[in-house]
Amino acid sequence: MTEIFRNCFIFKSFSTLVPAIQNAWKYSMLGRLSFFLADCYKNSLTKRMWEGFLSAEDTTALSLYGKAFDKIRNLLLIASRIMGQSLFYRFLCLAREIHYRITRGSIVFRQINRLCLRQWLLAAFALYLPLDYLLRVKTSFGLFASAWEELFILAAILLILWRKALGQSKAIGRETPLDAYIILFMAVGFLLMSLVDPHPYIAMAGYRAQVEYMVWFFLVIRLIEDDRDFKTVFYTMLGVGAMLALHGIYQYIIAVPIPAGWVSQTEMGVRTRVFSLTGSPNILGSLMVLTAPPAAAMAYYCKKVLTKLMFLGITGAMCLCLLFTFSRGAWVGMVVAVIIFALYMDRRLLGILGAVMAAALIFMPSITSRLTYLFTSDYAEASAVGGRALRWVTGRLLLTESNPWTGFGLGRFGGAVAMNNKLLEETEEFSYFYMDNYYLKTMVEMGYIGIIIFLILLAGLLVWGLRAVYRSGSELAEGTDPLAGAAGNYKAIAAGIFSGLCGVLVHCYFENIFEEPYMMAYFWGLAAMLMYLGFFKEEKSFG
Repeated sequence: MTEIFRNCFIFKSFSTLVPAIQNAWKYSMLGRLSFFLADCYKNSLTKRMWEGFLSAEDTTALSLYGKAFDKIRNLLLIASRIMGQSLFYRFLCLAREIHYRITRGSIVFRQINRLCLRQWLLAAFALYLPLDYLLRVKTSFGLFASAWEELFILAAILLILWRKALGQSKAIGRETPLDAYIILFMAVGFLLMSLVDPHPYIAMAGYRAQVEYMVWFFLVIRLIEDDRDFKTVFYTMLGVGAMLALHGIYQYIIAVPIPAGWVSQTEMGVRTRVFSLTGSPNILGSLMVLTAPPAAAMAYYCKKVLTKLMFLGITGAMCLCLLFTFSRGAWVGMVVAVIIFALYMDRRLLGILGAVMAAALIFMPSITSRLTYLFTSDYAEASAVGGRALRWVTGRLLLTESNPWTGFGLGRFGGAVAMNNKLLEETEEFSYFYMDNYYLKTMVEMGYIGIIIFLILLAGLLVWGLRAVYRSGSELAEGTDPLAGAAGNYKAIAAGIFSGLCGVLVHCYFENIFEEPYMMAYFWGLAAMLMYLGFFKEEKSFG
């Protein structure tokens, strides 16, 4: 099979195109300049300072936070000795043994039993969006559909505590430097909710929307106990991204109907905008930004040619789906993600990115019109009347009319909670809408204090994300082809995850991306997976 793919037209074309681009880059003026700067950097003070920054030790275990968790772990270990002798634990062990005996000859249950309970829970986390879609849109479970996310979080917490109490968990010492940043933001948010709460239940709903799904960072980092657990959630998440991408491409082929408000009158060349299960082209685009770089990373990480081609195909489908969303903010996020990934893994991707962008502008008039519309007087007028410009001005005005330091109040303006609970009277001068900028929405609701702490949290994520990528694997040997030299190197996967996270943070400047619970859950779940690769992974590979 490998020989067939080596001799196929696609593989030969790709293997010819890549060296051609590489040679063109090598002998170009810009390429020679980059090689010169790279040689200067090798022995520079800048490199030594940068590597010293990236290799800084994690001292979380020595902090008061780490010592507090040591005491909690000791209590859980004491409880494990008590629970291990209890009748309830013996009953569960007996029930598990009976289950394995009964299902031993079943082909279906044999496949189910290949994954343990925590791996099934991790797979369910990766299937967050499809599950949410089934429960909220395709079924009518009512109360369960509205509460399943909280029940899901509760199930994960109980499983983690249960395994730690029984001394079965390998993920006992999993405090990370990011924990403190997240807890600080949660604490400040709770304080602001208590200070500015003219409608307490609205403030509570706004606080919940702002911080609840960050909890998945703490859960995922503790549910992933080894590389097999990581493989389960990572591959399932890539599978979800691939299925959404294919569904989006199908929607474009059949020209799925869309609301008239999704395109302007001057963009009639845009025949449709795809949205798949998300219901929003912008959210689907952000999901592609989040999952395409990790999929591309697998094309570098895997060793078999067939597997590399499969992940290249998945990456291509995700990028094609991203184009068909016609989400300009997601396009910008993807450009940033590709640049970061290219700087880490393969600078030839910068040339490919430029070629793809040029080809799209030349051969796809709908994309060209979508982009050039930004620089027209029609767009400026529409934006000032009812677009982002008006929304951002209105948001800043509300902030200045209230206390700028504590904000207008959580859940009161700019997001889903405010849209669902319109407490203020709408007039010709005032109306409710999404802010289309998650950072500005956070600043309006939480004031200068809230946005400063939120930006500190994101800065901590970026700093420790960089350090996690640095620690996740070895540097590529000089002169080796990245597609071959990165095989089996965790750094490719870590760089892919980090690039996707950065792309989504850029997209948040143009949309309220984290208003969708599954987007925030996926984002912080992948952040936890990045921390695992950098600080807790096993030495062996899982490819």
